Amino acid sequence: MSSTAKNAAASKEHIEYLNKLRRHNRFIIAMQILILIVFILAWEIAGRLGLVNTFIVSSPVRVAETIARLYKNGELFLHIGVTMLETVAGFAIGTLLGTLIAVLMWWSPTLSRILDPYMVVLNALPKIALGPILIVWVGAGMEAIIVMALLISTIVTVMTVFTGFNEISTEKQLLMRTLGANRLQTFTKVVLPASVPTVMSALKLSVGMSWVGVIVGEYLVSKSGLGYLIVYGGQVFKLDLVMASIVILCALAAIMYYAVAIVERRLLQKSGKL
Repeated sequence: MSSTAKNAAASKEHIEYLNKLRRHNRFIIAMQILILIVFILAWEIAGRLGLVNTFIVSSPVRVAETIARLYKNGELFLHIGVTMLETVAGFAIGTLLGTLIAVLMWWSPTLSRILDPYMVVLNALPKIALGPILIVWVGAGMEAIIVMALLISTIVTVMTVFTGFNEISTEKQLLMRTLGANRLQTFTKVVLPASVPTVMSALKLSVGMSWVGVIVGEYLVSKSGLGYLIVYGGQVFKLDLVMASIVILCALAAIMYYAVAIVERRLLQKSGKL
């Protein structure tokens, strides 16, 4: 068989493989959507048949009506905007600060050993315990909520990214030093490129933890936002409002998570790892 025929056969097999992969991905997406639809229908049917108490667990129709009412009253995007601003600010600042601290700890093993016990303690400490202190320090407003989210996302980012840096092959780093590379060159040419998946995993964790920090902060001090709606709805027994806020919160958290996942995929494609 000629080389041209072999290339054509290989190309045909490659195309078939890609088509099979696309079909598999479409199947996964279809199943994900189907599970969501079945869950919503089962929830609604259970409420209509009296199998569950709709006063306690609400129902998809009542949740949709509550969201529509918030939109009609002009409150929906106000509360979403407040929570999104706090979350994005805490996530962005916390991720940048956490990555910088992780780089400094990798750069200086002495600094790493000094900070290690403090990182362990801060990671294990329930951050909600710091809520009253943060309110006194920075005030009972949006600043305290952002600091809460920042604190949680920073610690998670430091621990995850620094662990990823340390997992990079020491043989590669030794080879770079043998070739005369300084520490900066070793970091930029070996450690950082190899740590892209770890950094992106840290971002995914940080997204979730930022939402946790913001909602906890809004429980304590906020007068607007999705966390405020959840607390207010619980206090006045408007559980439809609570469930509607949780549904919106889930949707926004998923959007942020998948946005990070898209960035991760493009970076990996650019680096040739995908």
